Amino acid sequence: MRQCTRIGALAVAAVLTAGTTSARTDDVTFTRDIAPILQRSCQGCHRPGQMGPMSLMTYEDVRPWARAIRTKVVERVMPPWHLDKTVGITEFQNDISLSDREIETVARWVDAGAPRGNAADLPAQPDWPADNAWRLADEYGREPDLVVTSDPWTQTAEGQDQWWQPIVETGLTEDRWVAGMEVRPTLEGRRVTHHAVVYLQQEEQPGDHVAAVDVPGRGSYLTEFAVGKVGDIFRENTGKLLKVGSRIAFDNHYHSVGEEITSSTDVGIWFYPKGTVPKYRVFGQALGVQHAMATLDIPPGKVTIHHSYVSLPLPARLENYQPHMHVRGKAMSMEAIYPDGRVEMLNHVDHFDFNWHVNYVYTDDSAPVLPKGTVIHLTAWHDNTAANRANPDPTQWVGWGQRSFDDMYHAHVNMTYLTDEDYDEIIAARRARRSSND
Repeated sequence: MRQCTRIGALAVAAVLTAGTTSARTDDVTFTRDIAPILQRSCQGCHRPGQMGPMSLMTYEDVRPWARAIRTKVVERVMPPWHLDKTVGITEFQNDISLSDREIETVARWVDAGAPRGNAADLPAQPDWPADNAWRLADEYGREPDLVVTSDPWTQTAEGQDQWWQPIVETGLTEDRWVAGMEVRPTLEGRRVTHHAVVYLQQEEQPGDHVAAVDVPGRGSYLTEFAVGKVGDIFRENTGKLLKVGSRIAFDNHYHSVGEEITSSTDVGIWFYPKGTVPKYRVFGQALGVQHAMATLDIPPGKVTIHHSYVSLPLPARLENYQPHMHVRGKAMSMEAIYPDGRVEMLNHVDHFDFNWHVNYVYTDDSAPVLPKGTVIHLTAWHDNTAANRANPDPTQWVGWGQRSFDDMYHAHVNMTYLTDEDYDEIIAARRARRSSND
């Protein structure tokens, strides 16, 4: 999967050229130093009509919030990027985190009184897409080839969270290969949609590399909409396969916002041209979910650690890492245990936040390529103590469940399985590039 910069940028922030920021104390200004940072890492959410609680588009928008921005940035709460940068893979296509230098620049600007600066230094505003536009239409030069829409749901003004799980036929009369997908609740419905997981139900052939069902009764993980993610673009010569008679199973999680709202969710799908068969089939997997369903046990007042292990039946490239837990989720790591016993930390999310579903998309060169027999080891930490400010009740015993007040753990990972020859070629090419750069 090549989930391009466009997706991460438009789901969480705009990944544009940031420019060079100044850390000098005497002339840090909004127009030259702060505006480029906001454009790259903040305005994708903080602009009119988006999920951010305030607009950060202009100096007039930003100035009243300067102190709050400083606090959020210095404490690394914003922009949302929850990885521990000191371990594991550090290169991602959609990285909207701030460097130490950028954080220092923001702090110095606020401490200097948040000066405006020279208007001539202000960069041009990005050309943001309309809220009701398909965000990947520019990437493919056309609207989606297929749109599958869930049956509508009306969420009451008050009440508990609800899960609406309709199953809709794709209507395909021939097998088609998917180049990219985008999930989009209706505009009004985005106010009540916490996330929308999309599963694929179809008949698989013997010999397929993974089970056709990740979640019993739902199907195999296909893609998702959440705060921080809108879909997938697959890397060159890779894609997902939708078969004749396939069905889309929606899992729409709704919450009440004080007024009655009716919502539905669209899945936009861009196909490869008819007759084109990419070399690699991408399998979406919810790693660890079935083990968690059977074993998750979180006593009251405790911080717990759970482990899950998934063995690779073939060599594989991991395209992304997206940990998923609920309000008691604290941290999750993903390690590779190689057939020779060597253990490598791939990534560790050390301050998980259920309010954001950040999908960490590897670059072409950083995506881990692992040999057959490698075991993916997930470690999940849950904090069921009063110290967890998101914890609704630390006196409750918690197990696996759909509600946000229950909990779960798994990692959404798109997996591209390789032949032994392809694995050897990729590893050799990477070693050659590293040697040439030394």
